[in-house]
Amino acid sequence: MKHFAPLCLGLVLLTTICVQAAEEKEAKTISFGEGHFEMTVPEGWKTVQPKVRIIDHELSAPAKEKDATPGRATLMGAGGGVDANITRWKGQFTKLTADETKEEKIAGQKVFIVELKGNFKDQRGPFAPAEVKEGYTVLGAIITTEKLGDYFLKFYGPTETIDQNKEKFTEMVNSLKVK
Repeated sequence: MKHFAPLCLGLVLLTTICVQAAEEKEAKTISFGEGHFEMTVPEGWKTVQPKVRIIDHELSAPAKEKDATPGRATLMGAGGGVDANITRWKGQFTKLTADETKEEKIAGQKVFIVELKGNFKDQRGPFAPAEVKEGYTVLGAIITTEKLGDYFLKFYGPTETIDQNKEKFTEMVNSLKVK
């Protein structure tokens, strides 16, 4: 009988660990557009509190190397149109070494996929000073909808980190669902 209590405690702890592990493996989704759209968060990426209120969701992707800068992904609805926003993203670079935009259809929505590389002016707020960071990449997905406006998924960071996570970014964009 005296071994029964530790055995029960051990089983409870083991069950708790197994349930937590199963929950962590479950794909996490984020919802946007007043709940009309969702995407799956890539495995290994963390949801974080957005740094500014206009951002609906913010994610952090693991850095290529320990102690390096992680990738930052933001998702938000905004106006201004596709061309104006791509032009603004390009303007965040002091020097562009790659510039590609293509149009795709995902979940019945028109999505513009953008890839920019070069020296990036990282400005963490409208009045914050910009810090130029060499060797950065921006991957973007602009989701245009007829009734709910445009949504902008922007993923940026050191090129090595973004390259390491590019496939996961693509999978996230392709996971778009209309509810």
